[in-house]
Amino acid sequence: MKIIEGTIANVPPQGGRKHPHQEFIPINTKNILFICGGAFVGLEKIVQKRVGNKSMGFGADIKSVREIKVSNMLGELHTDDLIKFGLIPEFVGRLPITAVLQELDMTALRQILTQPKNALVKQFKKIFSFEDVDLEFTEGAVDAIASIAMEKESGARGLRAVLEKVMLNLMYDVPAHEGIEKITITEGMVKGDEEPTIKYKVGEEKTA
Repeated sequence: MKIIEGTIANVPPQGGRKHPHQEFIPINTKNILFICGGAFVGLEKIVQKRVGNKSMGFGADIKSVREIKVSNMLGELHTDDLIKFGLIPEFVGRLPITAVLQELDMTALRQILTQPKNALVKQFKKIFSFEDVDLEFTEGAVDAIASIAMEKESGARGLRAVLEKVMLNLMYDVPAHEGIEKITITEGMVKGDEEPTIKYKVGEEKTA
């Protein structure tokens, strides 16, 4: 906690375990901004209990689990809730500002899949380009990948797991087949209902 408050911390430049006899570098943490983040699973239940959404009787605000999630219970977060969650008061007191991030929706997941410079879809297209194969994802395929990740509640990290599962067989099979010009990933393939459409350089198009 002294580091957050501002102190002179001695930092081993090469890691303390592998090089125990190295000289330390003193760093003043007074002007360093510390941001602490995490998932805090179960914290919303503490907030829910405090604000009284479990009340019963006529006129009570009864909501389903899904409705509570959408209404963003963590928007009512107080420092007392963090202490009940298990954080010590001294630590909470040194973090005066708390912010809650909204869950990623379908639009955000689609953007993560397709728009950044190192987007997952672009990465797989690049991998297949090494085999001179044009890889294409339909809009429905992108939506299906985002939908599966959203159902698993795994956020942006879940996108890679879903996409790698979809592409696993193709990544092994394509190098062994010559003459493939283009592969189209459809919504049905992502859901496991159909095979990808493969177009060969000779102009023949057939299903793998």
